[in-house]
Amino acid sequence: MKEAARTLVVGESLIDIVHRAGQPAVEHVGGSPLNVAVGLTRLGHPVELSTYLGDDEHGTAILDHLRIDGLTLTAGSTGADRTPTATAILDESGSATYEFDLVWDLPYPMPAEFDHFHTGSIASALQPGAERVRDWMLAAREHATTSFDPNVRPTLIGAAADNRAILEQLIGLADVVKASDEDISWLYGDAAPVEQILPLWARLGPSVVVATRGGDGALVHLTRTGETLELPGRTVELVDTVGAGDSFQSGLISGMLDAGLLGGTEARRRLLSADADAVLPAVQRAIDASAITVSRAGAQPPTRAELPQVTRHE
Repeated sequence: MKEAARTLVVGESLIDIVHRAGQPAVEHVGGSPLNVAVGLTRLGHPVELSTYLGDDEHGTAILDHLRIDGLTLTAGSTGADRTPTATAILDESGSATYEFDLVWDLPYPMPAEFDHFHTGSIASALQPGAERVRDWMLAAREHATTSFDPNVRPTLIGAAADNRAILEQLIGLADVVKASDEDISWLYGDAAPVEQILPLWARLGPSVVVATRGGDGALVHLTRTGETLELPGRTVELVDTVGAGDSFQSGLISGMLDAGLLGGTEARRRLLSADADAVLPAVQRAIDASAITVSRAGAQPPTRAELPQVTRHE
């Protein structure tokens, strides 16, 4: 029996300090890459997380959280001076805005044993670690497939003009790119519709580019055929949107790993020739996973057994 493809997720781990109007603050383990790693683990995939946290109370909380799902950390990941935090302010609709206190770095060697590489969010734009993320991703392509989610945090990384070239370089190194419509609008302005940006990104290198649109589902662009397809969202009762995009990302990677479209250089060749029938089931899994996450508090991605329980969109 063939061994399951291993995924290396690279990026920040932190504590989300969530403030709701009229309620005491609540702390959750978070960080976009960490959430993706947990989501993949809950969907049954072997995962290693390369991150940077401290040997402190918040770091202990993160380690305890990861142990529940059996997630492995790369050696060196606990060498930071302090564990990062993100204060999330939720409005009446459940949407979150963030303020960050973190340092990001990768002061240790990249692991050797993995078949798929994923990164994104703060880790891809905040120095000094962002430069090492790019180097790791470039090296990973020699033997692994790659995916990327910009998941931009403007309050932390600065202006769009200062980050656009950096993020486009990583897009060019990815086989699969997922971004929210809000990320794309921030990077290029409202004058450049999402439908126009997806094929432009596809020309940089990725085989599949996906734009999420909240409850309205997702747009999927296939480089080989040049077509852009639309999948509707799911109807669920919204609790909050924390971790929704990360659950979408883990569901997307999971579906593509199961389809043999990610996970090594042979999978890359299959992805290059894949059509909509091969790719769209993975996007549907991503929509399902995200819908479950927004129906409960905090960044809590689903297990594989939970996926069929989402109410279908009519």
